[in-house]
Amino acid sequence: MTDRLSHRVEALVRAAGHRVSTPGRRTRTTVVLGRALGILMLVCFATGLYSHVLQNPPSWFPLSPQPAQLYRFTQGAHVLAGLALVPVLLGKLWSVFPRLFSWPPITGLLSLFERISVALLVSSALLEVALGVMNIAQWYVFPFSFRPVHFALAWLLIGSILLHVAVKLPLIMTYWRRTAPAVTSESAEERVSRRGALIAVGAAAGLIVATTAGQTVTPLRSIAFLAPRRPYVGPQNLPVNRTAAEAGVVDTARDPGWRLSVVGTSKSIELSRDDLLELPQTTVELPIACVEGWSQEATWRGVRLRDLLRLVDERDVDVQLKSLQVRGAFASTKMQAAYVADPSTVAALFLGDEALDLDHGFPIRMIAPGRPGVLQTKWLSRIEVLS
Repeated sequence: MTDRLSHRVEALVRAAGHRVSTPGRRTRTTVVLGRALGILMLVCFATGLYSHVLQNPPSWFPLSPQPAQLYRFTQGAHVLAGLALVPVLLGKLWSVFPRLFSWPPITGLLSLFERISVALLVSSALLEVALGVMNIAQWYVFPFSFRPVHFALAWLLIGSILLHVAVKLPLIMTYWRRTAPAVTSESAEERVSRRGALIAVGAAAGLIVATTAGQTVTPLRSIAFLAPRRPYVGPQNLPVNRTAAEAGVVDTARDPGWRLSVVGTSKSIELSRDDLLELPQTTVELPIACVEGWSQEATWRGVRLRDLLRLVDERDVDVQLKSLQVRGAFASTKMQAAYVADPSTVAALFLGDEALDLDHGFPIRMIAPGRPGVLQTKWLSRIEVLS
C-alpha cells in the first residue's frame, strides 16, 4: 500500500514537472539570470549599507560631507537596482520552477543543504524586494518598523546567497561561459527559447529603470511614469515626503512666538526669524536626496550652522538637531562635527527666492551636503551642542 502510494505521488510530481518544463527553462538561463541577480543584489547591499551608516554612524567611522552629490548617486543606484531586481528575480524563479518537482526531493546531505539554501534565498529575496518597493511607494501596511527589518533581511539575504553559491558552485562553473560544452550542446530550439526569455527579462528591467530613473536623473523626468516622486512637482517646485499637517506642526511652525534655541556648553541664545534674517546669509546649491530614491538640486539661503554656533562660543562640535515635530524616528537627529564645520551646511530660511514653504520646513530647516533627506531636519526648533 505504501509503495503504491509512493509510486503514485512520484508519478504525479514528475507529470507536473514535465508540464511546466519549457525549452527556455535551462540551467544556462538560470546561471545567466543568477549572475545578473547577484550583481544587482551586491549593488543594493553596498549602497544600502552606506545609507544605514549615514543614518546610524558608528563612533569610529569617519564621515565626510563631500562630495555633496555622493548620497544622491548611491541612493539613486540603490533604488534603481532594487526595482530592476523585480523582473530579474521573477525570471530566475520562473527558470527553476520545474526543479521544485524533482523526485525524490532530498537525496542526501548535499541535497538537503541545497533545499535549505534555496528556501532561505527565495523567501528573503522576495520579502526584501517587496518591502523595498512598498517603502518607495510609502505604503506602510506592515506592523513593524521598516528600517531595522530591511537591514536585517539584507544580511540574511547576503548570507543565503553565499550559501547557495557554495552549494551550487560546481554547476555554476559548468554553465558560466557560453562556450562551455554543456552550453554549446544546446539544440537550436533551446537556444532561441533561452535567449527569448533573457531578452524578455532584460527588457522588463530596462523599462522599469527607464520609467523610474527620472525621479533622480533629472533629464529623464519626462518619462518617469512609474516614479512615485518627480522633480519639480510640489510646493516651490520641490517634492515633499512628509507635510506639516502629517507632522502635526502647522500651528507651532506658524506661531509668531517661535524661537530657535542654540544651546552651547556654557552659553545659549534664542533667535526669532527676524533675528536670523539679520545675520550674514549664505546661498548654497545642494540636493535633497531621500531614502526612497528621489532627489533634486535646489538653491537654499540661510545662516551657516558654524556661524550660529559661534554665537554661543562653540565650533566644530557634534550637535543635536530637534524639530517641532514631536513624533517620528527623525524628530531629533545628530549631526557630526565634520558636517557642522562644512561651509555648505546651512540653517535655511529660503528656498530659491522665496521663504520656505510650510511643507519644506518653515520657519527654518537644516540642509547639509551628503546627508539623507530624513536627516535634513525640518521645522527646526533647537540646536544643542553635544559634549
